Amino acid sequence: MITQRRRTAGIRLVHGETHVHIDPGPGALVFSNWARLSPQKLDALIVSHCHPDHYSDAEVFIEAMSHGATRSRGTLAAPRNVIYGNDDIGPGISTYHRSLVERIELLSPGSLFQEKELKVTAVKSSHSDPDTVGLRIDAPNLGCVGYTSDTGYFPELGDLYKGVRLLILCTMRPRGQPLHLHLSTDEAQEIVDQAQPKCVVLTHFGMKMLNANPEIEAVFLEDETSVPTVAARDGMRITLDERIEVSGPRKKDETRIIEA
Repeated sequence: MITQRRRTAGIRLVHGETHVHIDPGPGALVFSNWARLSPQKLDALIVSHCHPDHYSDAEVFIEAMSHGATRSRGTLAAPRNVIYGNDDIGPGISTYHRSLVERIELLSPGSLFQEKELKVTAVKSSHSDPDTVGLRIDAPNLGCVGYTSDTGYFPELGDLYKGVRLLILCTMRPRGQPLHLHLSTDEAQEIVDQAQPKCVVLTHFGMKMLNANPEIEAVFLEDETSVPTVAARDGMRITLDERIEVSGPRKKDETRIIEA
């Protein structure tokens, strides 16, 4: 986050005319416009927990989603401490900005809400922010996308993501370098073995992971689990259809086709 060696802009999910942004950290506004994904098109904003690399641009996205604060519009979905704060952390969203959204959805493990045709279910996490949640997002005819957000490993974690087609794993550390309340490649392997998704994306890299090379870690994980695995890159686009297509931000980047 501090060096911006990798961007912290989050994930944009587009399904037809529905636009959802997940975890808009520093740079989300700038890089959304760079990618020609106007934040004014947003229907919903999801924040997984109250750490600035996941929520810092949320308020400016709310202003964009509400078309410059001219109308009550859109959904804000987040754990309670992001919305209202508690004794230790938050809130990440001001009272004023809460008033600009049409709907607030409080997320806790097992809760769900519908955003047009998308069904979003919150999943248990284990992180230094105890309200942190992961996500399962079901899209009609395309399958389910899982997103762990920040979490440490716990035995049932992989089972919570069984049946997902695409699993996005926040994997901060490489093999042999664990970090409390975060995932390393070793723990990612256990999750993939349990969950058996059709495709895995590694993201949320710390400096040790970047120095070890996420591409090498992704190749290792794919070799060990036999599940197609890619390391996230800034501007990467993943398309779910009959097949999964992974493409880079440049025209010359080779597209990987995954039969899944």
